[in-house]
Parts: sequence; C-alpha cells; structure tokens
Amino acid sequence: MSSEKSVPGEGAREAELQVEMKKMQVSQITHFPENSREVPSSERELDATPIIPNPQDQDSPEGPADTSPITSTAPGPNIPEIAEDTTPATTTQDHNTPEIAEDTAPATTAQDHNTPEIAEDTAPAICTAQDHNTPEIAEDTTPATCTAEGHSIPEFAEDESSVTSSAPADNIPEITGGTTPVMGPSDTSSVISTAQGQGIPEFDEDEPPDTSSVITTPPESTVPKDPANSPSTTPASVSPPGEIKIDSVEIDSVSLSWSSPDNMDGIPHSFYITYSSSDKSHQDSITAPSNSTVISELRPGKEYSFTVTTVLKNGTQSTPVSTAVCTKPSPPGEIKIDSVGSNSVSLSWGSPDNMDGIPHSFHITYSSSDKSDQDSITAVFNSTVISELRPGREYSFTVTTVLENGTQSTPVSTSVCTKTHLEDLLCRLGLEKCFPGKITLSTVLEIGTESITDEPIQSLKKLPWCFLKSLMMVNVTARSTKCSAAETDTDSALQDLDSVLELIASNDDQDTNIINPLDLLAAVFLCSDSFLQQEMMSKMSMCQFAVPLLLPDCSTSQCTLMLWAMRDIVKKFRPRSLIDSKGFVEDSIVSTAMPMISFVRLGDCSLSKSQILNQVLSNPQQYHDFFIHRDMECGDVPRRIANGLVEIGWYLPCGKKNLDIFPEPVAVANLRGDLLSFQKQFSILCQTSSAVFIFFDSIADSECKLLSSAGDIKAQLYLVGNFPNKTEKNIHSLRDLGSKLQLSGSQILFKKQQTNDAEFVAKLRSTMNDIMENCQHKMTIEGMSAEAHELGIPVDEDCTKCQNAKTSAAEITSRINDVVRYKEDQLPLQGKLWKELAKIEKEECRLRKAGSKPIEEYKSNLRSEKQKLRKQQIRYNISEAMQCFIAALSNESKEERSYFLKWMRMNLDVTARKKLSGLRDEYKDKCCKFSENKEIIAVLDRQISDSSLGMEHFMREMGQLYEAACSLPDNAESRQQFKHLPSLGADLLLDGFPLELVDGDASNIPVRWVTDVLTELHRKVQHKSRLLVVTVLGVQSTGKSTLLNTMFGVQFAVSSGRCTRGAFMLLIRVKEDLKEELNCDFILVIDTEGLKSPELAQLEDSYEHDNELATLVVGLSDVTIINIAMENSTEMKDILQIVVHAFLRMKEVGKKPNCQFVHQNVGDVSAHDNNARDRNKLLEQLNEMTQAAARMEKKGHNTKFTDIMEYDAKKNNWYIPGLWHGNPPMAPVNTGYSETVYQFKKSLIEVLKNANKQKPPAPVTEFLEWVGSLWKAVKYEHFIFSFRNSLVAEAYSNLCVEYNKWEWDFRKHMYNWLANAETRISNLDTSNYEDFSSGLKAEASAELAKEENQMLQNLTDYYQKNNGHVNLVEKHREDFVSCIKSLRREIERSVNNKCENAIAIHKGMKKMYDNREEYTAVIEGKVQSLLETCRERNSPLTDEELQKDFEEMWNQTVSELKFQALETRAVASDILNQLRANLERHGSQVQKELSEVEDLTDCGKEHFIAHAQHFESSDYQKMNEKPAKTKTFFSNRFMNLFKRQPEEPLAKELENRATEKAHEIIQKCRQFVLSKARSKSDYHDICTMELLQMIDKELKNEETVKTNAQFELYLKLHICGYAARKFQKMHEDFNEKNDPKKALEKFRPQYCSNFIDLYHEKDQCRKTAEEFTERCLKPAVRVYINKALGIDIVDEMLTGAHSVKYSSRSFFQFSILKQILEEDNFGIYVEYIKNYETFVKGWISDQIVQYFTRDAKIGDLETKLLETITKKIQAAIENAQKETAESQSTTKFIQMISRNLNKDLVISREELGAVLFLKNSNHKEFAKYLQGLVNELTGTLRAEFSQQCDAEKKLVNLPFKPQDELFKRVFGCGKQCPFCKVPCEAGGKDHKQHHASVHRPQGLGMYRWSDSKKLHVNICSTDVHSDQKFQSPETEWKAHPYKDYRRFYPDWNIAPDASIEASDYWKYVLTAFNKQFAEEYKAQPADIPAEWKTITKRNAMKCLNKLFNVKTSAAQPAGKYKANITGF
Repeated sequence: MSSEKSVPGEGAREAELQVEMKKMQVSQITHFPENSREVPSSERELDATPIIPNPQDQDSPEGPADTSPITSTAPGPNIPEIAEDTTPATTTQDHNTPEIAEDTAPATTAQDHNTPEIAEDTAPAICTAQDHNTPEIAEDTTPATCTAEGHSIPEFAEDESSVTSSAPADNIPEITGGTTPVMGPSDTSSVISTAQGQGIPEFDEDEPPDTSSVITTPPESTVPKDPANSPSTTPASVSPPGEIKIDSVEIDSVSLSWSSPDNMDGIPHSFYITYSSSDKSHQDSITAPSNSTVISELRPGKEYSFTVTTVLKNGTQSTPVSTAVCTKPSPPGEIKIDSVGSNSVSLSWGSPDNMDGIPHSFHITYSSSDKSDQDSITAVFNSTVISELRPGREYSFTVTTVLENGTQSTPVSTSVCTKTHLEDLLCRLGLEKCFPGKITLSTVLEIGTESITDEPIQSLKKLPWCFLKSLMMVNVTARSTKCSAAETDTDSALQDLDSVLELIASNDDQDTNIINPLDLLAAVFLCSDSFLQQEMMSKMSMCQFAVPLLLPDCSTSQCTLMLWAMRDIVKKFRPRSLIDSKGFVEDSIVSTAMPMISFVRLGDCSLSKSQILNQVLSNPQQYHDFFIHRDMECGDVPRRIANGLVEIGWYLPCGKKNLDIFPEPVAVANLRGDLLSFQKQFSILCQTSSAVFIFFDSIADSECKLLSSAGDIKAQLYLVGNFPNKTEKNIHSLRDLGSKLQLSGSQILFKKQQTNDAEFVAKLRSTMNDIMENCQHKMTIEGMSAEAHELGIPVDEDCTKCQNAKTSAAEITSRINDVVRYKEDQLPLQGKLWKELAKIEKEECRLRKAGSKPIEEYKSNLRSEKQKLRKQQIRYNISEAMQCFIAALSNESKEERSYFLKWMRMNLDVTARKKLSGLRDEYKDKCCKFSENKEIIAVLDRQISDSSLGMEHFMREMGQLYEAACSLPDNAESRQQFKHLPSLGADLLLDGFPLELVDGDASNIPVRWVTDVLTELHRKVQHKSRLLVVTVLGVQSTGKSTLLNTMFGVQFAVSSGRCTRGAFMLLIRVKEDLKEELNCDFILVIDTEGLKSPELAQLEDSYEHDNELATLVVGLSDVTIINIAMENSTEMKDILQIVVHAFLRMKEVGKKPNCQFVHQNVGDVSAHDNNARDRNKLLEQLNEMTQAAARMEKKGHNTKFTDIMEYDAKKNNWYIPGLWHGNPPMAPVNTGYSETVYQFKKSLIEVLKNANKQKPPAPVTEFLEWVGSLWKAVKYEHFIFSFRNSLVAEAYSNLCVEYNKWEWDFRKHMYNWLANAETRISNLDTSNYEDFSSGLKAEASAELAKEENQMLQNLTDYYQKNNGHVNLVEKHREDFVSCIKSLRREIERSVNNKCENAIAIHKGMKKMYDNREEYTAVIEGKVQSLLETCRERNSPLTDEELQKDFEEMWNQTVSELKFQALETRAVASDILNQLRANLERHGSQVQKELSEVEDLTDCGKEHFIAHAQHFESSDYQKMNEKPAKTKTFFSNRFMNLFKRQPEEPLAKELENRATEKAHEIIQKCRQFVLSKARSKSDYHDICTMELLQMIDKELKNEETVKTNAQFELYLKLHICGYAARKFQKMHEDFNEKNDPKKALEKFRPQYCSNFIDLYHEKDQCRKTAEEFTERCLKPAVRVYINKALGIDIVDEMLTGAHSVKYSSRSFFQFSILKQILEEDNFGIYVEYIKNYETFVKGWISDQIVQYFTRDAKIGDLETKLLETITKKIQAAIENAQKETAESQSTTKFIQMISRNLNKDLVISREELGAVLFLKNSNHKEFAKYLQGLVNELTGTLRAEFSQQCDAEKKLVNLPFKPQDELFKRVFGCGKQCPFCKVPCEAGGKDHKQHHASVHRPQGLGMYRWSDSKKLHVNICSTDVHSDQKFQSPETEWKAHPYKDYRRFYPDWNIAPDASIEASDYWKYVLTAFNKQFAEEYKAQPADIPAEWKTITKRNAMKCLNKLFNVKTSAAQPAGKYKANITGF
C-alpha cells in the first residue's frame, strides 16, 4: 500500500481529495447482503473504483437515493491471478491477501481469502460473489464487480469494462475479446446483471448491449494513478453549490439538498460531500451526482457537520458549503406496565438504540381518559412510578427520549386502567383470583405445610392465610397484620444506592408492606364464601372480636347485612332476671332481642371511639380489644376499603353483680369512617338502634344541616364532643344542632381535656345503662333485614340457593313439636327396631341367653328374629321428613345442599334448645323435692336424653333405610330406590360434614351403610384415599370436641346439651405439599362419646360399652389422644384402665398406635417441669394397669405400658391451659390455649409422619376392613382370641408364603449338598474315615449356618419393608425365628444321619471291594501268563482254542483261590440290644419284661390291641364307669373318630383310641422298614436307630391318649419284631448277591473276551470306550438324574402353574376343600375326615402325576439334567486329555476321567475294574471314540426321556420322594383341633399357637348326643364363645366352659365366629350327606337347622373363599373361582 500523499499547499492535498472521491464512489456501488458487514472508514484503504450505482435505482434520473459501500461477502473463493497494470481489488471477506505487483494500487481486504497475485496497472476487481472460481483477468481491464453467489466467473479479455453481477449460483459465460459495452464515445462502462439463477448470455462482437443498465462513470483518465498526477483544485475555476437545506432529519439519516452551482449548466460535475460528528468519532464522505442526497448510517442523537463541494470530471473542486444538524434521538423501547395500583402505576421501557454514551433523559406525559387529570414528569432512568393517580381511571402514558439540547424522539405510548382500592388491595394480598367469595371452608381446613410452620410473614400475600389459620384456631392474635419484612425491607433497601434513588423517584412515602387489620378483615370476608364467612364469624365471636354487621364493597359502593354469616353464633348468658334461679339463656345471637347502641363519627375526630368502646365493654380487671383501634398494631395505617364497615359486638352478663358492667345484654355497633360518606349505613343504624352516639371534634354548618334534616330517626341521638380547640363557632353550631334535634342536656357528652379516660368511660357506661333501662325498642339482627330491604341494603342470605334451602329445611323442622313423638313418627327405623337389631347382633356373638338350647338352633332363631325386624323396617313407608331430607341432599347444587345442611343443623339446635330449656327448668323444680318426685325425675332424665335431635338422627335414618333395603333381593324396587344413598353420604364426607361411625344410642355400627359410603368415597376420589386416623378419648365434657375443633378448625357439635354420643368421623384433606411427607390423602378425625358418661352410668353394661368404644377407636387410630381434665382426675384411673385394655388388645393384633396424653386446664408455665413427678406417677400407674390388664386378658408376658404402645413420658404429655381467658360469656379464648393446641398439632403431624414411615397409610378400603373386623371382635367377650381380620390374615398368609419359599431354598440347597456329599463318600478312596467324617460335618455345619443366617436375614428384611401390613404380624416374628432355628436343627440331624449312614455303608463295601480286587489281580496275572504261552506256540490259535485254554486256566485259578464268605449277622439280636438301650430310661418292670424276650422275630405277628395294663391305673379306673345319660353331650376328644355306643364305659373307648393310634404308628414304621428293604443295601444299625427315633417322635406327639411305659414296650416290640424279620432278610439277600466267588464269576465272559482280543492284537480303543460308556457312565448318569429329579419335581410344583396350592398351608387347605367340593363325593369326604394324613399324601401324589401327565413332562426335567451332566462329562474328558501324558496308558486316562467326575457321578469300582482288565490301548484314539459315544448316549437317553412315561411309577422309584417333601411342606406341625380335628394351618413347624381357618360341625367328627345318638351339629368356633361346656381327660371329665378352653389347650387359638355363614362349607356337607354320615358312624342323622338347608353348593364355595380370603373373579361363570393369593 502506497504511503505517499499529495496535499495542496503542502504537496499532498490534491491526492488525498482524489482518494476521498474514490471512497465515495465505492460506497455507492453495492448493497450489503444481510450477513455482510460494512468496512468502517478506519479500515478502508485507497480505492480507485469507478462509481457504479445500485441496479435497482437505474430508472431514477438522479441515481440512487441511498447507496452502500462496496463489500465482498464471498467466503473463501479462489480468486484468480490478475495481470499487471490493474488496479487493486477490494474485498470484505477473510481472504489471504496476494502478492501485489509493482506500481499497482494496493488491494484492500477485510477477510482471509486466498487472493491471487495482482499484476501491475490493473483496475481493481470488486467482488461480492460467494464461493466462486474467479477467472484470470487480463491486463488493462476495468474491474469486474460481482455480487453473484457461487458462480464460475469467466476470464475477461483485454480492454474489457467491468461486469457487476448479483445473480447467484449461475455459470457466468465468457465474454469475448474486443466487445466492450458502449456507454459513450469516450467512456467505459460496467454491466450490471440482476438475473437470478440464469446463465448470462455471451455477447457477440459488433452487437451493442442493452444500454438500459449502463451508467456513465468518470473515464479512467480521471482516476489518478499516482498522487503526483493530481489535478488542480483552485476554487476560482468551479462554482460552489448553493446553500445547504436540511430536508429531513431522522434517527440515523439526514436528507440534504442544495441549489445548483452558478453558471455550471452543461459542464459535467458532481458533488463531494463530507460529514463528521461533533466529537470526530464518526466521519466519512460520499459523492452525489445530483443536488440532493441522503446521508445514512449516522448515530442517533449526535450533532453532525456537512460540507458540500462541486467537483469537475478532472477532479477540480469548488469552495465548500457547510451546515450542521443533530440527528434525532432513538425512541424508548416498548413500554412495560410493571405494576398497577389504585393510585400509582409503575412503568419501565427499553433503552433507546445506539444511545450509549449520549446524555439523554425521558419525558413522560400522562392523562386520564376524560382529560381531568394530566401531567408530565422527567425520568433519568428507564423506569418510573407515576403516583397520585385516581383509582379506577384509564390513563394513557407517553414516553419520549430527550437530548440535552431539548431534541425529542418519536413518542412511545401505552394505556392502562388504575385499580380500584379494592382491586389494589386484593392484588397486594394475593386474593385477586379469590374475589368474590371463592375461598371455601374446605380449602382453609386442608392441612398443608403452612398449617404447621411458623415462618415469619414476609409478604402481604401470606397475610390472609395466616389470619385464617390463626382464626380457625381461635387465636386472639389473629388480627396482627404486621409483616416481618415491613421493618427489614426498607433498611436493606437503604444500603443499595439504586434502590434509594428509585425510592426517592417514586415519591411513595407509604410502606407498601403493611395494611390496616380492618382492610384485611374486609378483604378476607369479601373473598370468602358464605360458609367460610359463617365459620369466621363463629371463631371471631369466640375470640370476642367485633364481627362485621354491614360489610362494604367499595367496588360497588354497596354494603351487605351479614345475617347468614352470624346465624351460627350461639351465646349463653344469665340476665338479671335469672340470677336467683341460676338459669341461663342460650340462643342464636341473631334471634336474641336486645337493645343496640351504635357509635358513629362525624368528620375527623381526635377521640378514638373504638378504643373508648373497648374500655366501656371491658371488665376493669381485664381489658380486651373488641374493636380494632388506631393504637393497635397497624391500626393507624390508612384504611383502603374498610370505611363503611359496621361492626357489632355484644355485652352479655354472667349474672354476677360485682362483675357485670351491664345487667342485661346489649349490642354495640360501630361505623367505620365518616357518617356523611356512608349515609345508608347511618340510616339503618338510626332505624334499628336504641341510641346512636355521634363522636365529633367540630361541626360545620353543612354537617349540621344534614343531621337536622335526617327525617324520622327512631334512635335517640347522643353527641359526644371532644373540642381540642374551643371556638365560639363550634359552640354555636352545637347549640344550633341540639335545638334542631331537640336534644336534652343529658344527650350531649363532652370529653374535656381535664377528664381522663376512666371518668369518661364511667359516664358513657352510665348513659348506656340509662338507655337500656328505658329502652322500649329491642331489636334482633333477623329483624334488621326488613329495614335493610327498605333502605336497599342487600342481605347475604337473600340468594336463591340459601332461600330454597331454608324452605326445604323448614318443611322438615317446622313440624317438630314433641321431639320424642317426632322421632317415632318420622324416624322410626332407628328407634326400638334398630336397638333390637343391635342387641341381637351382639347376642349372636355372645350367646349369653342360649341356655340349654342347641347353639346352632339358637343362632338360627336369632337370624330369623333379625330378618323379622328388617321386614318390619321395610314395612314402614319412607316418612315425609325423610323424603324431603333425601330430596334436598340429592340436589345437584353442592352449594344449595350445604345451605340445607346448615339450616337443618341450626333449626334442630334451636328446637333442641327450646325443648331442653323447658325440661331442665322442670327438672330443677322437681329436684327441690327429690324424694317425692323420684320417679318423675327419672322420667325427666330419660326425656332430656331422648330430646336430643340433630343431623346425626336423620343421617342414621338414611343409613337404616339403606341397610333395610340391602336385606331385600338385588332386583327389588325398594332396593333400587335407595342404592344412591351411599353416594350422598360420600359427598357429605368430602364436603367436611361429620358422619356417624358408631351409633351412640344403639351402641352399634351400621356396617353395611358405613362400608358402602366409604367405598363410594374411595371411588369418587379415584382411589386416592390413603388415610391417617386421629382419635380422641376422654371423660365426657372435658373439651374433646373443642380440642379437635381448635386443632383442625372443624365443626364437631359442642353446643349445650349436645354431648357427643357414639363416634363421629370427619375427613380433612391433605394439601399436595404435605402429601409426600405424610404419604396420605386425608386425615380422618374421630370424635368419640365421653367415657364414664352420667347418662350411661346407671346401665349394667356401661363399663362394657366404654370398653367397646375405646377398643374400636384405638384399633382404628394411628394416633390416639387421651384427653384428661385435671378437675376430673378422680375419673382418670377408670379411663386409663379402659384405654390400657384397648392398647393391649391392639398389641395382640399387631397394631401399636401412638398415644398422646392431653392434660387440660393446666395453665402454669412451669407445668411441664412441675408435673415431672406426676408424669412418673402416671407411668407407674399405667404399668400397674398394664400388668393387671395382661393378667385379665391372659397375657402375662406384657409388663410395661411401653410394651404395648409408643409412649414417651416427656414427649407424649401435653399441658394445655383453660379454654377461656376470664369469666364467660365475655371471656375470649385463652391465647395460651390456642398456642399450646397449635404446638400440639405440629407435634401430632410429626408423629403422623413417623407413623407413615413405620406403616404406610391405608386406603379407605383397608380402613373398612379394620372397622368391620374390629367391631366384630369387640362384640365378643374375649377380644384377643376373637379377633379375626382379613388384613391380618392376609399379612400372615403373605409371610407364610415367603417363609415357605425361604424354607424350600434352604432345603433344596442342603439336599443338593447332601447329594454331592453322598457322591463324594461313594467315591472315597481312603481309610481315614474319622477325619473325612469330621471334615464333612464341619462343612455341613458351615452350609447350614450360612443358609440359616440367610433365612433370618430374609425375615428381617421382610419386616423392614413396611409393606404388606407386616406390622400386623409382628407378634409372629419370634415364632418364625424359632421355626428357622428348628428347621436348621431338623435338617442338621437328617444330613448328619445320612452322611454317617453313607460312610458306614462305604466302609463295609470298601472291605468287600478290596477283597475282590485281590482276586481280580490274581486272575489278571494268570491271564497274562496264558497269553504269553499261547503266543509262543508255532501255529496261530482259533478263538475256540483260546476260549478252551482260558476256561481251563480260570477253573484251576478259582479252585486255588481261598474265597472268604461275607459274615452273616444276627440282625434280630442286634435290634433287641438297641431296643434295650432305648428303653433304659424306664423302670425295672419294663427291663424285666424285655429280658424275657427270647426271639424278637416272634414279636409283631399278631394284631396289636391296647389293654388295661397299657394305661395308668388311676386314670383307667375313673373311666371304667358307664356315662350318665344326659342332654349335655360329652365333648371329649375321643369321640370324634370312634363309634362308641352310649352304654359303653369310657375306658373301653380309651383302649380303642390307643389301639387306633398304635396302628397309625405301626403303619408308618412298616413303610419305613419296607423303604429300607427295597434299597437292596446291607443292614446297618443306623436303620434301627432311625426306626426307634420315629416311634419315640410319634408317641411324643400323641397328646390325646395318655398311655404308660408298658404300652410303649409292647408297641416297640411289635414294630421291632416286624423290622427284625425284614432286616434279616435284607441282610441275607445282600450277602447272597455280593458273594465274592459269584461276583468274580460274573465277569468271566468279559475277561475271556479281552484275552482273545489281546491275543489277536486287536485295537481295543473302541471296545473299551463302548464298555466304559455302557457299563460305567450310563448307570452313573441314570443314578445322577434319578437322585436330582425328585428335587426338580418339587421345584417345578412350587414354581409352576399350580404353585399357589403349595404356597401356604392355608391355601393348600383351600385347594383340597375346593376340589372335593367340586367332586362332591361322600366317600372322599369320609376319607378326608377320617384319614387326613393318608388322604393328603395320596392327593399330593395324584396332583404330581396329574401335573406331569397333563401340563408338563418329567422327561423335560430329565433332559435338562442330562444336558447338565453331559457337559460335565465332556469337560472331564477334555481336561483328562490335557492332563494325561503321551506315554500314559488308557487305564490312567480313564482313571483321570473318573477323578474329574467324582463329585458328580458314582462310577462302580467293580465295573470300572472289569472295563480296565487287560486294557492297553492308545488313550488319544480312546478319547475320540469316547466323546462320540457320550454324544450317542445323550441322544439315546434323550429319546428315551422324550417318550411319555408312567409318572406314578417314576415317583415310586425315585430316591428323593417329591410327594413326601410336598407333604412335609403343607402338613406342617400335624396338630389337629382338640374338638373337631381340623388340621393346623400355622406357618413353620415350631410355632407357638395353632389355628385353622375353618372348623367343622362336630357331628362330622363322630360327635353325637349321648341319649338320642343323633350326630351333633355344633361348631367349635361357635362353642368357644357360648356358655356350653365340654369334658375331656384334660378336665378330668369335669364339665368346663368352652370359653375357657385355653386353660387346657393354651397352644390352640380358635377364633369365635358366630355369624350364620360361619363354616357354611361343612354345614353344606353335613346337610347334603346327613344320612350317609349317620350310617358310616352308626348314629342317627343330625337335626339340621332350617337355615342350613338353604345353603347351596355355591354358598359353600363363597364361604370357602371368604374364610381363606380368596378373591373371586366376577367375570367367571359360577363354580369357577380365580384364586388371588394376596390373601390366603
């Protein structure tokens, strides 16, 4: 780049001007593509490109209006070499700048492209093309300017003008030489093409192009090539332009024009314009062809100077003409409304573009839509707050950018409407979406995180919810509205400079984070629905807050009379007239007539009337803020919406003269704001008040006129003046007003400066007392509604829905005159009928009145009575009242339904109060003469109880209607009519209405009704119904309901005379934010009847009633609150006894609820510390009671209270102060009470969170299970042993299922280990048996310990899962631990015995095999000698000759061998010796008799019969008498399997039973002996040892027959005699089979064959392989498969399609009973009952055979095992190949294979020896043959297994019997019910208690009446809760109550079941086969109860499903049941 410049005057000026002109020419050429950038002037370099205008502006005579500088946007083109003498190319891409030849102008580049070398003296190529291949440009060519994208630009010939193209992506054709486009005689021109996507045609020579796109440019000669050649710029030679005119100024451009230069017409010229900003940061120049131009791309808000000169073609310039102008500033960005208030709007806007560094501000103008309010402000920053606006007006806002010189930008505008005061306040409180009336009571009562957190209020938006939270808990601090952020926000803001400036700019002095409490109150009321308003009023009244009487809505300037909202306020007081009688008035405050005195303010008043009123109404000793006043927290904050509010408070006397301020009740109303502004409110107060007190500081004339012209004012007016400034004018106005209103002197009160508040208040009270005494006008708030309507004031209960509901409720309640009669007429179903039904239901359970009647017949009679009562209920037509009630509840409008329920409750309360008031008065009168009126008093007492009539009675009637309808057939019309009632009940629960759980009058639960209501609720909430239950228990009238109401804000009835009866449940929703922590959807709160209630105290069963209730609710609870009032501490002990019993019972059924003790009326701050001793004393008492209760409940192991429940003396005791702060009725709720209850609530939620971790909350359906089962259980006397719950049963069953899986895993592991151990023993090659045995035992012990620990860990893990209700079976944990340990011991004994047995057998066999191998070695030596002899002969021998020689040698050798025969043992003698050792523990008599036995084999040949000498003489003598004939049947356990005739003595039956038991033992032992004999092994002493152990075990388990040692001796002799004969034969057979000579002879043919082969030198590889495979491997593989097959069969049965049958003993029972019911065959029933064990074994075998015949193939299991062992054999062969050396023989190779397989296969030593006899082949060849033969063997066996085999035969031959293992699994402990012999179903074997799901009629067990011989129909599950008695040997044949059966059978738990459906299964069986059973048992048919005859087979199956907790599929046809093993 040249650095030389020629300026005029200094030698270089002219060249610089030339350069500047070229720059301007370039700037007008090319438009920027969007992604290109302009080259700043600072980056630009010298350019001499001719001016080429924009092609789009060609049609303009003046050229383009706005041109852009030349820029290249081509990314990375290959720009060709440019020849010499061309001017440089300017490009804006990142090209690599090429070398520039000499004498050329420089090439300017902005991007890194690969720019070619540029030759000298060439004009520049200006290119914007992207991705082009730019051709070489020849010398002396003008530049080509191109904007084409992606073209191949052709080569230019010499002397061509430049081509500018903007066509993208085209191939631009070559332009031939010498065809320069013509633009003028001396000009060269540029061709500009804008064609898109087309090929540009080639120009032919002599054909001129179209000149429409040709622009003339200065000739090349005018472009200086060198600064030295610059032309002269003398001004005299050129006229300057005329004056510059600024045509327009924009943000980034200025439009200039000027006059033509003088005398320049016809002289070609142009104009050179230069411009620069005032700070010289931006300067540039352009050339314009005409008299105007637009300078663009300027910066906004900058002052620019412009200079224009005339320029000739030769470059000569004129004198410059200049001007200056400032560009416009950029406008602000879009205006954003940040916030809108009632009197302010916060605006912000974006910064103006490109204004950085330019000083500017913003001008904001605003005006209201009616132009009444307009103004402007200036803001320095981009935001501002416009304040002092008018509320509810629309405003427009305009913002402009303003420079320092005053230049303004284009304005930006927006508009917005300011909020009304109400909208603004609601917005600040976050309630804008809640208005009007959208906050519901249920929303407020929901429990969420904020309900239990104490975070400070940081913003106003949390304020309403904190207020409601506090108010619902009746906290008197609820009106505190100070935000904690209000103090800190400002301080923190002051530390931030920007925030301070913004705060100053906003001109907002008011703290926006505080609010007047009255505004908050008004806002919350306006946003609450009617029911929340009512609840708020009630809670405010309890807090003694004044409540809104007239609620203003400033958005409508209207106020509403809050009549409905106040209807729920009920007050009690004692006026002067009732002081002597001690009576009181209780009524709704809206209907109580009393004088009302109103207080209003006129203008501004310095005296706070609210504060004065508080002093007037407060007792001198106890000040209370009834009304909010200016000195309260935030009370001085200006009110926004509460002006116009009229509050009302009441003073109610307590009847004590020294305490009462006013002797009669009075209402006090207080108008907020100036009465002149709220004349409607003032008017109604004047019309309804007895007096109106007007407070004022001064009275203006206008005010005086207004008051005096008020018209007819009923109230007396009193003026209360406070003159801070006494002026004559004030006195005059007051005098004038007094005369006009005709006021007396007493009606004007002054608060003088010297009068203190106390004197003034006393004067005011005196005046009010005078008014009340002389008052003729008493009003009710109900009465005010008429005045309100006249004045146009709406009343809140005027809405249609409320009025409709009022009418509906009135239709029902208006007819109530006599409550008792009304209940009989309109609610008949819940009276005597329901109470009778309840009694019958309990009698069904308790059977106390059965007497001597047969139990089943008695139960049938009770069932019939129930049905009769239900029929009587059904005969009642639905009463008119109930029709109206149900119709109203069925209303589709939820709101109207809620109104109806409220009206009903309020009307019923009014009725009850009136009735009770009269009865109480009469009761008091009669009590004065108690002795005379005793009977009348008793009647009155009962009437007072019966006069209670509430909503619960109507709901109870609805429930009874439903229950009665449910007793009808499904298709009955009446049933259909009432089927929707549960849906209504569910809706009420969801709406927060309490539902009766326990009917307090009948002491019963309508189970069907409650179940269906809650089931419907479950459906309505889409099954999201997880519950946590909180219950309260305590003495009556100790504030239980109040406690719950305070804690949860709910509405349990607490009014006078409405003590809770029974139990009520209420649902509270849990908010989403707490659901995750609590893991529940609802908290169910249960409020209960007070225990020890006086009404029930006279009843005999009152203690029982309390026990029932306490047990029920404790059982349902997650947390139980025990409410103890300290003044009733004398009752506490009784209550705690009841509670302890309840908790003890829950512990027994697996529930351990949390208990919280609440001590009420303890107010001392040190109560918790001071009561530490009391708490310890309480715990001691609780522990004592627990021990006593445990003894009563027969549970002696519970010793401490904390054993049965979660209790922490420090954490679980709460001391709550008294409810009232002072003396009611004017006492507010004690703040300490509310706060402590709140702390208790928080603690309670934490407890529930922890409870959730231990046991996940249950859904409603599960809660119902508990309700049903607990209620059923509490109806029995012995609760613990009566409890039966499907959830508990399911939990236990699930645990059993899991335990059985673990047990099988344990057993299977040890079976496999044992199989492996036995294989190792069989392959043992050592004589050191002791060491091997010790090592094996240690290994077994380690395996057992590992598996035992795994089982224990599984059990621990199962209990830690916290699912499946494991908590309910916690008490069984130890049982299962014991079962695991017992299982380990059992398996250990079995494994050790089997290992010892195997080792013992191996010892004997080894000795025998060693002898045989000696004989074989001799034979082998002889064969070798013979072979050598034969080979030495000259001629070859034939096979016959060889065989002959071999036979000779064999016979000779055998004759020479001395064979030692096997020793024959005297087995009988050995067995007798073992028997003597076994019976050593018995006395000498047994030993003597045993010594007399000469030959044991003579014993046991005759039938065994028990005789008298087999029993203890004393027992036998007692029974050796004939039983007396009596109707009381003998329920002894010996009658159930024998057909004893009544006249036979009991001793005979004892003999029969012993004989039968002996036969059972004998049969089992014979099976054992036969199984041993079939094994074909030798006898060993272990066989006898195992036999004797079996007998001992059977005798030990037999508890029903008490035999002596003689019986044991003869039984063992009998069995051992049989065993001796069998074992002796087994031993002899073994010796015969294993005789050494015979064993050797067996192999003679094989040895001979081997000898012949050796002689002929045949290859023996294949033969050896075949022999090894066939004689060694094949038998070993079969043994391996048979040994493992049994285990796999069990595994398949436990995991296959029918595995559920064996998953638990209960379900096994279900499966058997289901199948035999389906077959319905009498013979099968008899076999099942009489021979249960045999039947079960046969059934299991049949099931296995059936399964492997129909559903699966045993062959599949065999094939699987075959594949396993084949892989091991092949692996053994491969390993042997690797381990055997080349030189080693085949014998070594085979021995290596055998060693590799000795852990899996037992290869016979004898057969292996025979195979290896004289073998010496190549082991490699042998291996090859062997591998092929093994594969063939596999194929052969697989084909054999694939054929269907006889599964039954296969099972018999298996060493491991799968049927025995499955039997062991499902048979369990084998114990049977002591009464009906049903088998035990408890899990494991070592459980502590036996139980069965279903018991049988005792007739099926052969029980009969002793006189009639008829089979007995009683069922033991019924007997155990009846008054029947039984006799048995355990009772020494004395009659003993069934109820106390556990005294004799403590390990049996028979759950009582009195329901008529109990044991329907067996009832059906006995009924169906009554005659057959009688014939079978040689008895008379039973007297079947009539009810039994209605039981169908379907009913029996239904009973079975229910008893075993099996769900059935409704979609399946009858008789087809789908088992769901979620339960049993």
